[in-house]
Amino acid sequence: MGLLWTFLAFALALGVLIVFHELGHYAVARAAGVKVLRFSVGFGTPLLVRRLGRDRTEWALSAFPLGGYVKMLDEREGPVAVEERHRAFNRQPVGKRFAIVLAGPLANFVLAVLLYWILYLHGVPGLRPLIGEAPAGSAAAAAQLAGGDEILRVGDKPVATWQDLRWELLDHAVRRDTVTLEVRGAKGDLKFPRLDLSRVRNEDIDKDLLAAIGLTRYTPPMRPVIGRLIEGGAGKRDGLQEGDLVLAIGGRPVEQWEQLVEAVRASPGKALSFEVERGGRRIAVVVNAQSATEDGKTIGRIGAAPKVDEKQIDRLLTEVRYAPLAAAAHAVQRTSEVSLFTLKMLGRMLIGEVSLRNLSGPITIADYAGQSAQLGWLAYLNFLALISVSLGVLNLLPVPVLDGGHLMYYLVELAKGSPVSDRAMEVGQQVGIVLLFSLMAFALYNDINRLFGG
Repeated sequence: MGLLWTFLAFALALGVLIVFHELGHYAVARAAGVKVLRFSVGFGTPLLVRRLGRDRTEWALSAFPLGGYVKMLDEREGPVAVEERHRAFNRQPVGKRFAIVLAGPLANFVLAVLLYWILYLHGVPGLRPLIGEAPAGSAAAAAQLAGGDEILRVGDKPVATWQDLRWELLDHAVRRDTVTLEVRGAKGDLKFPRLDLSRVRNEDIDKDLLAAIGLTRYTPPMRPVIGRLIEGGAGKRDGLQEGDLVLAIGGRPVEQWEQLVEAVRASPGKALSFEVERGGRRIAVVVNAQSATEDGKTIGRIGAAPKVDEKQIDRLLTEVRYAPLAAAAHAVQRTSEVSLFTLKMLGRMLIGEVSLRNLSGPITIADYAGQSAQLGWLAYLNFLALISVSLGVLNLLPVPVLDGGHLMYYLVELAKGSPVSDRAMEVGQQVGIVLLFSLMAFALYNDINRLFGG
């Protein structure tokens, strides 16, 4: 079911992104008076074709689904009747051709803005950027950040959620700079520590950046009260009950839930003597901890979860929501920020400052599609917006065979007053295909490495 869910989520995402991109080309081509012969989702042999409209445009679903195209009337691809030559793409002024090609990537940015607008209008839930105790020797410890601090700003950018914090720090970590934070302490006092990111390594950016810096999510202290017992677990089997307050284990006092967890994990297969308070009485319960394997280690488990204080949980959660106009402004800002950051990452990959392992191919994207869909429609829309921006940026790169390569040719044509020669375009096409397939092969290698190497 998980694999099927992932496939369906990926197929839907791919279909939406491709259709929106190609509709950009199609709409502007029609507006410019160019005849569209085929609108295809996918490449290769058309599997399903419908002819619609005055021009009998073919709307096709083709065999290879990773992409799509809009085929326009063009004298370079076949004979064109005299009476229709004015509708051929190659006969259009360079400005119109530029607009038609540019419309595809722009449509992806428009889609991202629309998706972010919906998210901000509805409200995006998230975790407040409350941090736990920083490990000794970490950048967070050097900045004197303390457990219970809430980070309000990174530089001049406000952060409302843990996701915002990760995004802004990633931008600074790539530059290896030192950034000033605005922090509200546990007692409500404001402070402005400086976080040094100069020692961040490429591997840290590849994996868990915040953990490498020393930033962990704040976990409120929880009393050792049993909130839920799993059927078949050792705790329920041996006599623990929901609502029990654990006072001691093996004669050692227990004051926090973490102490209970540590005692149980350290005792796989052992009998543990629990002293609990139940209904105002002290009761002794012997629980035989079950053995389990986690990350190659044998640990103990009793199948118990803590009773959660709803007020403490509410303190950890927030929701980012705006009025319609403000939501639109934030959607545009978010799209531009993601676009610029994507360009920066690509540039730093080229000069070796960021590892090429950050490139993702279809397997990783499909995995993220499935994961986000399982988290709910808000997470899935956020995923779609991010991938739509990435697709728009990728297509604007000045690589022949991509939209950006054609736009580069048109800029040269505007500068020199005549089209680029067929020979130059042919060589560029070959170079572009090699570059594109090399990029795809490396991204696929990264996918396989993540899949089998963790």
